[in-house]
Amino acid sequence: MQVTIIGAGLAGCEAAWQLANFGLDVKLYEMKPLRFSAAHQSEQLAELVCSNSLRGAGMNNAVGCLKEELRRCGSLFIEAADATEVPAGGALAVDREEFSRYISAKIEAAPQIELIRQEIVELPTSGPTILATGPLTSEALSQQLAQLIGAEHLYFYDAIAPIVEADSIDFDIAWRASRYDKGGDDYINCPLNREQYDNFVAALLEADKVAGREFEKLIHFEGCMPIEEIAARGAQTLSFGPMKPVGLPDPRTGHIPHAVIQLRQDNRHASLYNLVGFQTRMTYPEQQRIFRTIPGLESARFERLGSMHRNTFINAPNSLNSRLQLNNAPHITLAGQISGVEGYVESAAAGLLAGLFVAGEISGHEIPAPEPVTALGALLNHLQTADADNFQPMNVNYGLFPPLVLERKMKRADRRLAMAERALAALPDWWQKIEAARISTSEQK
Repeated sequence: MQVTIIGAGLAGCEAAWQLANFGLDVKLYEMKPLRFSAAHQSEQLAELVCSNSLRGAGMNNAVGCLKEELRRCGSLFIEAADATEVPAGGALAVDREEFSRYISAKIEAAPQIELIRQEIVELPTSGPTILATGPLTSEALSQQLAQLIGAEHLYFYDAIAPIVEADSIDFDIAWRASRYDKGGDDYINCPLNREQYDNFVAALLEADKVAGREFEKLIHFEGCMPIEEIAARGAQTLSFGPMKPVGLPDPRTGHIPHAVIQLRQDNRHASLYNLVGFQTRMTYPEQQRIFRTIPGLESARFERLGSMHRNTFINAPNSLNSRLQLNNAPHITLAGQISGVEGYVESAAAGLLAGLFVAGEISGHEIPAPEPVTALGALLNHLQTADADNFQPMNVNYGLFPPLVLERKMKRADRRLAMAERALAALPDWWQKIEAARISTSEQK
């Protein structure tokens, strides 16, 4: 039996890869380059749109634990990330173009995967299907999905940060360093004194913004808030948020500036840098005018300006079962951000789970859900047990994990590391069952 996957982003490619590893045939549909969404511009698969960062690499952060679990489960997503990594201090960041090319090459070379460049405008009425169209699902599919789940979609707005050409940055003002010297000189830092900061905030608040459509209420994801929305929360909010200067003394003065804007390497050649935390919905002319008032960026050349787009997702606790299947149409499995997870890593993780669940169902081998103490299990459990009345996409975090049974009080950092150790200790039992199912499926063929 052949599996249909709609969408060749992070989740769709990961699901296809897991199914192919079971020896199952996959038809993977991707509408690019016949049609592009408002945020996509590359013909490659698994395009990274918002940022090139996959967030923290250490086990003190749950996303670091999730990445390690994916690594141990043979994830194509993590394989590509490790192969195309660029310096980013304590984070895992990638050269986004090389990353997409790596995954595209793997998918195109896999004999079990047939990549079809075609837009799907109708959901299949039968046959195993994985819907991995992401947060920018077309209006036609969105409407059909809304009808299937019996409710209107929830939605929020996501914003994209600008990218600057490195050789247009003035290094007589800007300098390379990581906060507290952790990670060497991975970031470029632009300092602002109090007057420059106040003027910058005022400009953000007064700038022309791209308005949302009249019938859509603007709901921003807290972890990807437009810079001007943060500024509107209070005069000093940015200086305690994405522009916090702590751990970054200006080498010219030896003093900590009032605020600092950091730029992170965006490609392997270090020719492009993105403004960290500077997602925005300002108009393009306003972005160029205001961002060029930043000390060190007066002559900045922008490879890409910021933008915002609608992100679509479903109310997972009401609409999905424990196998990520639609309750009202179980032949359709959801993967990626449309399923209610948030973030690159989480989307790939949902793709991995979706691929494995469908592989097990087709091959006649029940694939168990990962233990809730694992990052994969905690993320899946959140989609099942979150408050349906107030459901919002969420990044993986240790608050989703079952609490530790403690015999003594532990510091927060130690508790997190203990949760990571518990997760990685529980993972092999689950993965061995999957490997056994994979071997049995291969022998049956």
